[in-house]
Amino acid sequence: MNTEKNILILKDSYCKPPENYNYEQLKISYNSDSIINSNTDLKNYFSDQSVLILNALDATSEVDNMIKIKNDTTINSRLRILELKNIINNKITMISTELNAVAAEYDCEGERVDQMANYVQNINDKKNNFLVMSSIITGAATSIAGGIIKNNDWQNTVGIGGGILGAGLGLATFNPKGKKIEFEHERNLLRDIWNEKLETPNFPPFVWYMFTEKKFANNEHGFSILQNTKQRWLKLNFNDDLNEANSSVVFSNGGKYTASDLRNRAIMLNQMQSVVRTIFQNINYLLLDLDKLVLKK
Repeated sequence: MNTEKNILILKDSYCKPPENYNYEQLKISYNSDSIINSNTDLKNYFSDQSVLILNALDATSEVDNMIKIKNDTTINSRLRILELKNIINNKITMISTELNAVAAEYDCEGERVDQMANYVQNINDKKNNFLVMSSIITGAATSIAGGIIKNNDWQNTVGIGGGILGAGLGLATFNPKGKKIEFEHERNLLRDIWNEKLETPNFPPFVWYMFTEKKFANNEHGFSILQNTKQRWLKLNFNDDLNEANSSVVFSNGGKYTASDLRNRAIMLNQMQSVVRTIFQNINYLLLDLDKLVLKK
């Protein structure tokens, strides 16, 4: 298989979902303080974050009903509580599936970028190896020729010419960026994070809600998970240069990438996969609170 075909295979994204799913039926309110204040009965059993998740899942009414009958020990009440808990669990299962799907796409896209980065790096390494060997051979040939030629003028000419050629070959290997390659990603999950939109069709509403609602970030600065991620990228990946970040190919539909640029993109994708995974901690705390509600007298 030739190089051009290899590049075409690596350029084609096999990570994107087979079709865009319509998530429009789920509308989530971002008025977190109002939501918490209007569900004071739940605060005896759930953390503020769990209350917000229940509201996002449209499951507060089920929990309210569970609280109302939890002290009723009749069989019918016990069965009703289990029924309500099962309804909530099904909703949690759905959002867990969505979280896993997003994490899987980040993981897949990160692997795809790593493959392309390795491909470009191998091309650069082969080129540099060739130039290094050529430089060594040139230097050796110059030395031999200088020893054979007895005429001083010719010796100087050969020595100078060989030195210039060797230096040129050596400088050719000193290329910090190396070969560039065209890499496309019209569906760009990093761009959505960087642009910080209120909503995006590339993410399920619940996942995007967890990214953008500040009360899920667990920090004292009042930033959302998305905002914290952007700040880390700006500092660690773009050296606090906002103009460089805004014009980066990483947040575009694609373009010319060096191996270093591709590594940078892969790191950012892997970071987002980790961010998605941490949201499961919030889900686990909700499940623990839900179990305590059922067991608490």
